Amino acid sequence: MTWVLTTAISASASPTIAPEKTRQTTRQPYPNYKIIVLNDDFNTFQHVAECLVKYIPGMGADQAWNLTNQIHFEGQATVWVGPLEQAELYHTQLTRAGLTMAPLERA
Repeated sequence: MTWVLTTAISASASPTIAPEKTRQTTRQPYPNYKIIVLNDDFNTFQHVAECLVKYIPGMGADQAWNLTNQIHFEGQATVWVGPLEQAELYHTQLTRAGLTMAPLERA
């Protein structure tokens, strides 16, 4: 058996025109969050600096001491800014190490 497909084309048929895009996709980066360490009366300079070096990637001893001084003299310092998931990890680690932390906030 042979099948024949026939298509009738109307003389008045016009080509289909795709509608223009009415919405544009805008890419927005994920927001960054900042980790803020607060001054307290029970953590030593040495402990704070060591924790910063240990838990914050790329943190050098000199930078940690500068931030520790800022924490002491200004009451707080932003020690890291980046994506939420990493910020949550570092914030938790510093909290468990005994540092006094501000809540995570958007940068």
